[in-house]
Amino acid sequence: MEKASVRVLCPKLLLYKNEPAGLQWLIGSPFFPPLTVVSTLKCIHTDSSSSSPDYTRESEELRTLLLKGFHVIGALIVANSDEEKHAGEAIAAARRLRKLLCGGSEKLDEQEVIGGVAEFKGGGIRFFVSKSQSSRSFECVDVVYEDDPEKFVWERSCLIRCELPLKLPIYYPVNKPSDSGRILQCAIEAVVAKFKDPKAAYLVETLSKASSEVPQPVIIRGGDLDFDMDLSNVKILGESGHDSDAKFLPCSHFCLESKKDSREYSAEHADRIQVNILLNSSEKSQKSTAPVAEYFPALEEVRIFVVDFKLEVLCYAAKGLPLVRAVSKLVIPGLVDQLNRVGKTVLPNLLEQRPQLHPYHFNPPGFLHPITVIYELNYGETEMKQVEVRKSLHLRLGLPCDRPLLRIANALDFSGIRSDPTRKGTTLLKDVHIGIPSSGVSRGSVSLVQGSYEYYHYLQDGFNDSGWGCAYRSLQTIISWFRLQHYTSIDVPLHREIQQSLVEIGDKDPSFIGSREWIGAIELSFVLDKLLGVSCKVMNFRSGAELPEKCRELALHFENQGTPIMIGGGVLAYTLLGVDYNDASGDCAFLILDPHYTGNDEHKKIVNGGWCGWKKAVDSKGKSFFLHDKFYNLLLPQRPNMV
Repeated sequence: MEKASVRVLCPKLLLYKNEPAGLQWLIGSPFFPPLTVVSTLKCIHTDSSSSSPDYTRESEELRTLLLKGFHVIGALIVANSDEEKHAGEAIAAARRLRKLLCGGSEKLDEQEVIGGVAEFKGGGIRFFVSKSQSSRSFECVDVVYEDDPEKFVWERSCLIRCELPLKLPIYYPVNKPSDSGRILQCAIEAVVAKFKDPKAAYLVETLSKASSEVPQPVIIRGGDLDFDMDLSNVKILGESGHDSDAKFLPCSHFCLESKKDSREYSAEHADRIQVNILLNSSEKSQKSTAPVAEYFPALEEVRIFVVDFKLEVLCYAAKGLPLVRAVSKLVIPGLVDQLNRVGKTVLPNLLEQRPQLHPYHFNPPGFLHPITVIYELNYGETEMKQVEVRKSLHLRLGLPCDRPLLRIANALDFSGIRSDPTRKGTTLLKDVHIGIPSSGVSRGSVSLVQGSYEYYHYLQDGFNDSGWGCAYRSLQTIISWFRLQHYTSIDVPLHREIQQSLVEIGDKDPSFIGSREWIGAIELSFVLDKLLGVSCKVMNFRSGAELPEKCRELALHFENQGTPIMIGGGVLAYTLLGVDYNDASGDCAFLILDPHYTGNDEHKKIVNGGWCGWKKAVDSKGKSFFLHDKFYNLLLPQRPNMV
């Protein structure tokens, strides 16, 4: 008999080995082979009287954080000794959480669960498998790491989205305001009952409306749904030979044939299916009936307010999953969990304030699948309450806490309506360094700008700054980087606005506004501080000959900070996007973005003309790019420590 093995899809398990102990939930999917780990989520809530997990809080958060179609399949614990004992603790914790998440289904007792043990301070990971709840021993299994995890996750899968705006009128007696909570709960239960009403209808269609191969929408009746939560016994259909009956159509019916040969595998490029909920209140009847209005007078003075929010559920499904199963086992449970979570969030301050709750979907770096987060929009993104929520999410997901990855601007947009708030109609080129020829440094180590930026240069927007505006253009490129990484939402400032900022802080006289005076690295640092709150480091060089000596330091900047660097001084200004450095030979090259370009925004023309490209410190003809008789100042913007 072949030995069982754990298949790991995530690039690396996110271990917290600087902590004496820690527990992570191992995430899998019923659509994957058993014992397949797609991601890990850190347990962040513990019981105040012990170090054990607070299972109630963990289950409440994971119900809405995890897309339906993913589930907990085990746990991993960081410990130094007695591996089998700690594996047993991890397995017990996972089984307890799974029961809370799945309503205590007894079928879970007979399913395999993984227990992982990671050695503290850099040791390896060992995985054990428990065959069932009654098992008293665990099998130590091998680990297999998937070579192409994105393809594994998305080649035969799709996303299903359901959006439902709700307005719940809440009537409560004036002399019994405490009844409002009970009435809200009754209203929520009534909505849940409507989801499962045989008269409900679910209109299913593709979100990819631009293609000529879009299939016609289909309707699934509420009476055809099966609300058993267990997906383990659902038969996955073939992706071809579709039946005409909606009850037997697979999800692949709405997946585009043109995407089958795509090599781009991610949530952004996945097939997307839209589900809309309708309620058929006038089913076919043998008798003719007229609408009836009933009047129930209140027996005492009451007040009314409306709880207004929107549910937006995203689910992950195999393309061969029957649509009727996708709706009943993924979409509706997702709606119910999100509705209950919203209700619990609203309840404590129901009469004092009206929370504006909105779900958003994110696909953070390093994650193979999206997650869903519900934000309270009454708080601004920079207010401490909202910041603390994001910090908690960064901790759970193992994300760095010095960059905004879960702000609203980072959210996935499945509507096809919302425009990118960082673009505002601009048609500027982005990331022009991608695809350029190599630097020519033999066996060098390349360190590049992290993230996206826009290329600003002379004469853009019909503004003639030729001969004096190069530093302004470099500053605009740098600010575009901060916008595109969602550190700020301000517009990239015009030359006059940059000058106005310098006058406002007292660095320049009022006559400076509207002039053609040059600015340098120091002025750029003042503007970044005033407009963005960004601090900068400045490196001073008496001669261009000194720059290659600092290549290692510049490489560390790109690796740790990742921001574009402005090169100024006694000569023309440039933007530095990266370095290629051979530590042994000292050979190096600098990736220069030149703001002195005056032509059209044509990528090929810019690259072929050398306006974006690698510049050797000394080229093959012995010519130095950085002049030895000129001084240079390099401005290194620091990435804000924020989420």
